Amino acid sequence: MNTAPQSSRTRTRLLAAVASLAIAGAIGVGAVTTGTTPVLADAVKVEAAQVPSFADVVQQVSPAVVSVRVKAKMQPASDDGSDMFQGPDGLPDNPQLREFFKQFRGDGRPDRGPRFSRRDHRNDKPRPVAQGSGFFISDDGYVVTNNHVVEEGSAFTVVTDDGKELDAKLIGTDPRTDLAVLKVDGGSQKFTYVDFADDAKVRVGDWVVAVGNPFGLGGTVTAGIVSARGRDIGAGPYDDFIQIDAAVNRGNSGGPAFNLSGQVVGINTAIFSPSGGNVGIAFAIPASTAQQVVQDLMKNGSVQRGWLGVEIQPVTPEIAESLGLKSEKGALVSSAQDDSPAKKAGIVPGDIITQVAGKDVAGTKELARLIGAYNPGKPVDVTVWRNGKSETISVDLGKLPNTDKQASADDQQSAPSATASLDDLGLTVTKSDDGKGLVVTDVDPDSDAADRGIQVGDVITAVNSQEVSGPNDISKAMADAAKAGRKSVLVQISRDDANRFVALPVDKG
Repeated sequence: MNTAPQSSRTRTRLLAAVASLAIAGAIGVGAVTTGTTPVLADAVKVEAAQVPSFADVVQQVSPAVVSVRVKAKMQPASDDGSDMFQGPDGLPDNPQLREFFKQFRGDGRPDRGPRFSRRDHRNDKPRPVAQGSGFFISDDGYVVTNNHVVEEGSAFTVVTDDGKELDAKLIGTDPRTDLAVLKVDGGSQKFTYVDFADDAKVRVGDWVVAVGNPFGLGGTVTAGIVSARGRDIGAGPYDDFIQIDAAVNRGNSGGPAFNLSGQVVGINTAIFSPSGGNVGIAFAIPASTAQQVVQDLMKNGSVQRGWLGVEIQPVTPEIAESLGLKSEKGALVSSAQDDSPAKKAGIVPGDIITQVAGKDVAGTKELARLIGAYNPGKPVDVTVWRNGKSETISVDLGKLPNTDKQASADDQQSAPSATASLDDLGLTVTKSDDGKGLVVTDVDPDSDAADRGIQVGDVITAVNSQEVSGPNDISKAMADAAKAGRKSVLVQISRDDANRFVALPVDKG
């Protein structure tokens, strides 16, 4: 019996079976292709730490954020640009400062929609002129927004997150901090509201979430970080803005910036942008400032601030050295206004205010904020540096006037003819007509006096707090300063009924 062919056939079948198993295994792990159909490997999946989501915060706070619509009886639009916004409470007509605020307001007005001329309306019904953002701070309908959003309004509408439109009335405004409070009458309805954060704990680099109504689009959320604190943008005496880099645009005015706990750390009030859109530089009113102002507005409809009644200037290193101060902190009193609390209490030009009620005064802005935080009529201890030592004076604060007195330095006074030269200072002076002080008749353009702004017509009234009536008084004060080891003297200058102080080196040059 011949078995060879059968054995050969058996081996062939076994090899074919082994090959089939190998192919099936390869197909199972996706390593080969069959015919023209590709078999793909598993998709890439990376196990990595995930960026935290803001969704939980947004979900909780969004019902408290509203859109604010403002209507007013329109006046004819000016074609010459004369109605450009001047800024909170008399911001100077400075193009750079105006640009900070202009970006939120389109053509210079609060978050403006289309402009209307008189021919656009044939009745006295209010027309829409502005829109911004705001947020509830109580369950009975108090809403915080910006003053510049509502300042031209005669009728106000609050639009909630779910689209409901509610009429609101204006409770009060504070142009100095650009804050306003509205009140919605919701009947028995309870509104979702948010609280202010302790902004003292806010750090540069912390996350913030801005919620508002940019370009009238309705509820919009953006996120960023705190990029700086204590910004002074020239808006007024209470500048202390938080700078954030979240996308903030026109219409975000009055909207809140939240921390990750859902608390308001700041109220968006201004942006800086050459293009009119977000470039990552926005400014928010700190919660601590807003909270205090809002409480006053809710209670009284206005903010009553304490008034000291002094004109002040910064303490430069030269001024500090001339008076024997170890640092340039504090605010130098250039004059005490007539009938002011400061003058009645005995504060005089040349005093450096270093503390208010035991709190250090870092500079002129800090002094304004500290005094403004007290109610009129309240006695406050003011510490001054005078004649080389500290003194504490009790002052009964007055009520801050609506306008501040400002002195002009444009005009020069005429001077008598008899003159004397002070070569060390680069000045030529003569006695004043009333015998009080020395009138500057000439200034060496290469002198330190010229560098520090002393002009012809200025009256030198005192040097190192000592009144002068002749050139010898100045020379003696300089000699005394040199003996005391000081490098400069503090010269009190009167110009157009306003005082200022200049530190001049003892030695020329």
